[in-house]
Amino acid sequence: MENQKFLKEVLTSDDVVSVIRENIQQLVTIMPEICDMFGFEHKHPHHHLDVWEHTLYAMSLSPKNFNIRLALLLHDVGKPHSYQDGEIRHFKGHPEMSAKISKCILKRLGYEDDYVNYICEIIKLHDTPLTKSDIIANPDLSKVVFEVQKCDALAHNPAKNKKRLEYIKAITKLFEENKRANESVSTIVEK
Repeated sequence: MENQKFLKEVLTSDDVVSVIRENIQQLVTIMPEICDMFGFEHKHPHHHLDVWEHTLYAMSLSPKNFNIRLALLLHDVGKPHSYQDGEIRHFKGHPEMSAKISKCILKRLGYEDDYVNYICEIIKLHDTPLTKSDIIANPDLSKVVFEVQKCDALAHNPAKNKKRLEYIKAITKLFEENKRANESVSTIVEK
């Protein structure tokens, strides 16, 4: 429980990146798996930072929300274990690998199974485009997944981010449409 408290304090701090850097030794003591991200190069034009610095940058863009920041901290932990080198490095299967590693970390830290599964689901979905049916079927999960996706996308190479920015705009519009539709239904039901 002490490690959970520490993690919550760090991840919900105002300047999350500075606090992570100040507490990195304790963080790697409870999550040694994150060390594999340190200095691990993407070797891909859509990334301008190594995996760890990309992770920190994505976290710096996030709202002060523990679930979102925990998912962001671990969303790419599987990249050093699931890459394919070629002319350009690819990371097929990294969301699943990241979820698998995250599950081990979170269980070791004593989180309840339901919570572990919830965070791992967000991590698994962080690279899967949301659809209108996802938003309708599970708006709460979709909002958290989208926030992780948005922070992740904005932490990519700005020179190569056009498609990601278009995706953010399109999904934001879907959320707004869904909200308006739900408000309309609520008004009809109340009458």
